[in-house]
Amino acid sequence: MKFLTEYRDPELAKQVLDEIKKTVTKPWKIMEVCGGQTHSLVKNGILNVLPKEITMVHGPGCPVCVTPLHLIDKAIYLAEEKSVTLCSFGDMIRVPGSKKSILEAKAQGADIRILYSPLEAVNIAKENPDKEVVFFAVGFETTAPANALSVLHAHKLGLKNYSILASHVLVPPAIEAIMSDEETTIDGFLAAGHVCTIMGLEEYYPIAEKYNIPLVVTGFEPLDILQGILMVVKQLETGRAEVENQYARVVKEEGNLNAKEVISKVFKVQDQMWRGIDVIPNSGWGISDEFSAFDAEKKFPIEMIKAEENKECIAGAIMKGIKKPHECQHFGKKCTPQNPLGAPMVSSEGACAAYYNFADIV
Repeated sequence: MKFLTEYRDPELAKQVLDEIKKTVTKPWKIMEVCGGQTHSLVKNGILNVLPKEITMVHGPGCPVCVTPLHLIDKAIYLAEEKSVTLCSFGDMIRVPGSKKSILEAKAQGADIRILYSPLEAVNIAKENPDKEVVFFAVGFETTAPANALSVLHAHKLGLKNYSILASHVLVPPAIEAIMSDEETTIDGFLAAGHVCTIMGLEEYYPIAEKYNIPLVVTGFEPLDILQGILMVVKQLETGRAEVENQYARVVKEEGNLNAKEVISKVFKVQDQMWRGIDVIPNSGWGISDEFSAFDAEKKFPIEMIKAEENKECIAGAIMKGIKKPHECQHFGKKCTPQNPLGAPMVSSEGACAAYYNFADIV
């Protein structure tokens, strides 16, 4: 499977699917952690062809979805009240805050730039020394190296007008939190391949052992997903609970050592609020004391900004795998991509968006 067409070859997919059907004898619930995997499952119709014994549930692996509401409000406050140039990836701008989205703030005149890289934000700060520039640094372990590099680059350039508003969340503590929830009935996990590309596999072995669950690191194409499901099912059917790597063409045991070194220089582990879920201990990265000058939360007086979640949105139950998107009474009615109650309906990796956009095949 070296080329894109092979990842999507229907004949190869049928062979793997047939093997899944021959292997499974009992009902199993498998959670795919990453929102990209959720979209692949729904968009490619995989949910419709799996044997009835296998139930896929959708996890919290959408960084936009779990970004706390108050952080979105803080980003908007900085742009509107502190007149900073707020920079962000495009997937954040339509996510609703407590009163408005970043896109709405932009439409109302705030200086908000949609960028492809945080290094672009550093260049903006360099070219505008009289303007404060804040990059809204959101993501899992995957995007952390680039955000950390932006801080190191700004530090090297001696910039005093660049900072980041960090909301980095970590996958292993989230899996532990899900498994510790008394409502959880999950038997195995498909772990996110891009996260493990950065961090490697080391953190997953204790989880598999502690909770006696299979963890298979998986890619995002249809064949990746099907092979990952097959590997989990084989473990469950034989009573094994191990960490396996389906995505070996990209993921190495040790991860990306250079990326991990950069992350460790700039960030420190901290407790983190997950939107719709709660605070998960040691599940986030904040900016280390050494680089606190680049921490927007310390640079600007925004600690007082609080926000309450929309009580009509069941995003937390969806991201913990307790509910499916269509089980929400507001799905496709009061909550749509044009008028979302919560982030999973508007994010490109949100489970609700996947079900809404591909409802004819769910």
